[in-house]
Amino acid sequence: MDKQFWITDQAIDLNDCVTKVTHAEAGAINTFIGTVREFTKGKRTLYLEYQAYVSMAEKKLAQIGEEIATNWENTETSIVHRVGRLDISDIAVVIAVSTPHRNDAFEASRYAIERIKEIVPIWKKEHWENGTLWIGDQKENTSYKENIPTEEDMRND
Repeated sequence: MDKQFWITDQAIDLNDCVTKVTHAEAGAINTFIGTVREFTKGKRTLYLEYQAYVSMAEKKLAQIGEEIATNWENTETSIVHRVGRLDISDIAVVIAVSTPHRNDAFEASRYAIERIKEIVPIWKKEHWENGTLWIGDQKENTSYKENIPTEEDMRND
């Protein structure tokens, strides 16, 4: 894949992200890998489902990459987020950031994951052992019904 920022329904290849950010000025490459955990807030998770407004999500991921390039010198960023059903231990998101210095790579990576939660239209549904479903965007205390775009919104993008 030629993109640096994308949404996929396939398993994520960590090396693909790292390769996209490798360059001669890089003294550090930091990778953040978000995986599906078995327990959330004391409840056993069976699996997750992610949905995304794909074209807008990819634009917002690229925006995050631009923000990182503006705030940290000589950086390259690649972000991929998976959608669909994800089982325990599956990789949900990978952020790879290369910078001349390691501290900047850590800071930029942390910035990226926080911005994903703030601005990228991705929603998560948790399927718990007791049958309870929780649907929401990645920010807590937000009503998903207010944030999920309609089919018409997606067609108009």
